[in-house]
Amino acid sequence: RVFFLCLGAALWSAAAAATHRGSGPRERGHRRHLSLHRHRERGKEGQVLHRSKRGWVWNQFFVIEEYTGPDPVLVGRLHSDVDSGNGNIKYILSGEGAGTIFVIDDKTGNIHATKTLDREEQAQYTLTAQAVARDTNKPLEPPSEFIVKVQDINDNPPEFLHGPYYARVAEMSNVGTSVIKVTATDADDPTYGNSARLVYSILQGQPYFSVEPQTGIIRTALPNMDREARQEYDVVIQAKDMGGHMGGLSGTTQVKITLTDVNDNPPKFAQGVYAMAVSEDKVPGEEVGRLKARDPDLAENGLVDYRILEGDGMNFFEITKDSETQEAVVKLKKPVDFETKRSYTLKVEASNPHVDPRFATWGPYKDTTIVKISVEDADEPPTFMAPSYNFEVEENAPAGTLVGRVHAKDTDIMNNPVRYMIPRYTDLEEFFTINTEDGIIKTTRPLDREAQSWHNISVSAAEIGGHHQDAKVRVNIKVKDVNDNAPEFATQNEVLVCENVSPGKLIETVSATDKDEMAHRQHFHFRLAPEVANNHSFSLKDNRDSTASIFVIRKGFSRLSQDVYHLPIEINDNGVPPLSSTNTLIIRVCSCDSKDTILSCNVEPFILSAGLSTGALIAILACIVILLAIVVLFVALRRQKKEPLIVFEEEDIRENIITYDDEGGGEEDTEAFDIATLQNPDGANGFLPRKDIKPELQYPMRPGLRPIGNSVDVDDFIKTRISDADNDPTAPPYDSIQIYGYEGRGSIAGSLSSLESVTTDSDLDYDYLQSWGPRFKKLADLYGTKDSADDNS
Repeated sequence: RVFFLCLGAALWSAAAAATHRGSGPRERGHRRHLSLHRHRERGKEGQVLHRSKRGWVWNQFFVIEEYTGPDPVLVGRLHSDVDSGNGNIKYILSGEGAGTIFVIDDKTGNIHATKTLDREEQAQYTLTAQAVARDTNKPLEPPSEFIVKVQDINDNPPEFLHGPYYARVAEMSNVGTSVIKVTATDADDPTYGNSARLVYSILQGQPYFSVEPQTGIIRTALPNMDREARQEYDVVIQAKDMGGHMGGLSGTTQVKITLTDVNDNPPKFAQGVYAMAVSEDKVPGEEVGRLKARDPDLAENGLVDYRILEGDGMNFFEITKDSETQEAVVKLKKPVDFETKRSYTLKVEASNPHVDPRFATWGPYKDTTIVKISVEDADEPPTFMAPSYNFEVEENAPAGTLVGRVHAKDTDIMNNPVRYMIPRYTDLEEFFTINTEDGIIKTTRPLDREAQSWHNISVSAAEIGGHHQDAKVRVNIKVKDVNDNAPEFATQNEVLVCENVSPGKLIETVSATDKDEMAHRQHFHFRLAPEVANNHSFSLKDNRDSTASIFVIRKGFSRLSQDVYHLPIEINDNGVPPLSSTNTLIIRVCSCDSKDTILSCNVEPFILSAGLSTGALIAILACIVILLAIVVLFVALRRQKKEPLIVFEEEDIRENIITYDDEGGGEEDTEAFDIATLQNPDGANGFLPRKDIKPELQYPMRPGLRPIGNSVDVDDFIKTRISDADNDPTAPPYDSIQIYGYEGRGSIAGSLSSLESVTTDSDLDYDYLQSWGPRFKKLADLYGTKDSADDNS
């Protein structure tokens, strides 16, 4: 049996390979035969199987993507040698896209593509074809696998997936320096035609930059590009497929190129000479002035260092740099004196610490300037003869004891006398006093070294008759020690001793301390007090090193008979004068085990019974009584009936809104109505209507309420309207509109209201306004101008 398969573009490569091996020349649409032989294989039962021979017919080699024709695309045709054309053969197709994308005519074996194919979504499809008997579905040929490839067309433009790009290149770079490489991708098949062959070109950024057509590398195209002139460049790069030929698709991307700084500019002073001034009362370290050399470079390339090259002020002034502002700061190095020298000159140099060797020939990267400093006269405070003073005084010295003397003088030409004083904040307790004229310091009371061994005070000196400027000096006063404190035990701890202690055992080593200063080779001496010198329980041994050892001289103790012993010890400091004191050492007898481990030192377990102490029981009972009292007080307060402290009378509080929608009676209308009447509008006739609803009965307007002529007095009119409002049950708060139909009388100008303008002729003669005086001049000008304009028209 022979199985013929007619395929499209997917088997083009296989056909080419077969042709290369000698199957005959390749020719589209022609019929050729390819015999595939299977090696003999032996079955499980020894049966020899033979591979059948197939014949292949090539009618089409590929399927073009993006086909949009009205009919399905013919991919290929399957035909078997056993197919006699009577319809007994049924062709079956399976695999990727079978039945959805690719369909087969089971009678003719024609394969069609029913959908538009996109190579970028799937470049090839693997299918399996087989011929079976139509009635029994029994395979007539073994399944054959083949591949359908989708032929690419140029339907995808190039894309820069990583754009926009940002690049940096140093200023003053050589022509051709690489800046950045841009890369575009094309989704079309790079192995077929020129659909994915890209060529790069520059659309914007010339003549500063260029791009290599094949690689996309952007390079500098101009020499000596200066960052200080222009720092950023916007470059547009285009990538075009089809090798750049006409008809190709293209894509663009933007590249922002920034020139980085190099040290190609030297520092420069703005002035050749700088003038500064300093007062003679300035202290070293104070700022005199600033100057700056400007460098347009950035970061470390723009750093500037300063130094003084020469000048007669090199010993009196120094120069530092402010790292934030890059300014040179001239400071005073030594005090200057107006009377000695009144001006100084410095030559200052500014230079770059980091010089690029590539541009070293462009130098020098430095600049110099002259700084002239003038000294200003000042009234200086007095000057002490010493920067500080140190004095000593014995403790317990009587008041008025001499401590020392300070001395200051006026260095100005006037040489004014000096007055001294001790600022109180440096001697709050006023231990010392100073003579204001000669600066002699004395004590005001005895001093205690043990309370304060040093007194650090300040003394100020000011010129008499000067500008109240003063100078201060530190005075340190040491209080010399006198042996006025007896020694005492260094610690006050109890000594614990076992009941079964052995005679001769060391139970404690005591030491002493003294608040006074210990002289060289001075030691403490210990001995038992005379009243216990012959006791039979303990003994003392002076160790001659300011310590003493306590020993037991009896055999055993009994806590029940005596649990605490007091041993008085006399301590002598051997000072000048010698002082001594008696200190009591407390020795407590404790219960111990056989290994001399202390078990208990308290005798209470033998006396008190188990349970709570009396104090604890009293505290518990007190708490219970307090809690009961609180509960009783709370219940009493709950049962107590509370009466209001203030009885508020119910008041009918309303807000009456009075609305006036017409004009008043002018300046003479001062007694229009009584506001008290509006607060009780219903009391006139004893009629009290409900104020929570609008009254249903609307009283008609009473006759005679029309506007009255100007001859009627305003006062009479107002009284009439008030009476009407008082007798009206629908009075406020429902209706509070009061109508005034006329104005007051007495003005020499007459009525200026527009209330009656409807009854008068609009074309009036306003010439009489000219005779009313300056107050009506503006009104007369307005109406006169209008009349004049009307006459002209």
